[in-house]
Amino acid sequence: MDTQPPKISASLMCADLCNVERDVRALEQAGVDWLHFDIMDGRFVPNITLGPDFVRAVRAISDLPLDVHLMVEEPERYLPQFLDAGSDILAIHVEATRHLRRTLQLIREGGARPALCLNPATPLDAIEYAADLIDMLVIMTVDPGFAGQKLIPTALPKIAEAKELLRARGSDAEIQVDGNVSFEHAPEMVAQGATVLVAGSSSVFRKGLSIEEGVKRLRAAVATQER
Repeated sequence: MDTQPPKISASLMCADLCNVERDVRALEQAGVDWLHFDIMDGRFVPNITLGPDFVRAVRAISDLPLDVHLMVEEPERYLPQFLDAGSDILAIHVEATRHLRRTLQLIREGGARPALCLNPATPLDAIEYAADLIDMLVIMTVDPGFAGQKLIPTALPKIAEAKELLRARGSDAEIQVDGNVSFEHAPEMVAQGATVLVAGSSSVFRKGLSIEEGVKRLRAAVATQER
């Protein structure tokens, strides 16, 4: 049984945007594995956040893998900008593009690792004919668009179901969980099969804790879980 600790992908949407480099250095020092970027266009989700220039700026100051989550309509239109900015992982939503396989292939051809995201109400069979093209599946446990939301409990069983589906198709893709990855919920997410945790305001950037304390507590919370 795989007992490797889950990777932590720290959500920079929750960082202090007036002190981004300070927070990136703190995340590096605390030992996070990836840096996570929430890209929102105001159409796919009712919010507008970061863009390729922000990704490029962080790429210039950090060697950590950049995990870019495109919550945008027609993500294929924006791939060149985010690839050029230095994205290592590009995740697109099943619900956002009509040409799923082609878009995933373009990500791979551009030199990044392709990933697929599913909203909480989207069934797993939506990925069935594209599972062979991905390096990671992202299970959303909140509706995308805003930090600090409550967990949608019915999304949790999808983690184990996703692991079963991927393994049945011979895929060793990572399973990332995004949404209220708190000290309380993270152990169950890992027990269900999560291999990457997107950590934001519920843990690494939790109010009242330093980044170092948040990372340490999240690591401790999931330390005894097996996948």
